[in-house]
Amino acid sequence: MAISLYDASVTCYLQTLAAVSGFLEKGLAHCRDNGIDPAEIVETRIVADMRPFRFQIHSVVFHSAGAIEAIRSGVLRLPGERPAHDYAALQALVVEAHDSLAKLTPEDINPREGAEVVFEVRDTKRLFTAEGFLLSFSLPNFHFHATTAYDILRAKGVPLGKRDYMGALRLKN
Repeated sequence: MAISLYDASVTCYLQTLAAVSGFLEKGLAHCRDNGIDPAEIVETRIVADMRPFRFQIHSVVFHSAGAIEAIRSGVLRLPGERPAHDYAALQALVVEAHDSLAKLTPEDINPREGAEVVFEVRDTKRLFTAEGFLLSFSLPNFHFHATTAYDILRAKGVPLGKRDYMGALRLKN
């Protein structure tokens, strides 16, 4: 069975972005129910040398909607300094990324199969195929940051389970 570029990227991003949106909502409910200021979560890190929750959510958006834009344009550049979004704004970013990807069709993505994607960081350029970029860079980063955000919420006592991370399964009809 062949899998298309669209199926390997957009459908995976949509499933996990919906799950991230769901566990962010559970995190906010936990804050409300337990008198926790959501700003505390936004600044939480697992360990001191890791980036905070805010960065994890920014990265989930960058490595999904931003990655698809890179596949479409052929270039990925780091986003630079990001705003200090509050919890609600982070939730909105995830919804926006999901909604933008949900508008795409296979015809928007699949023609880029085999196309070059250049990752530019300062004076360095790394050349990928669209598939190599997706499978060796984009998806691993996306899942790393989604998992780290999930783990921060769990560490703060949010009652989440594996199903909250997995989201809706794509079962055979």
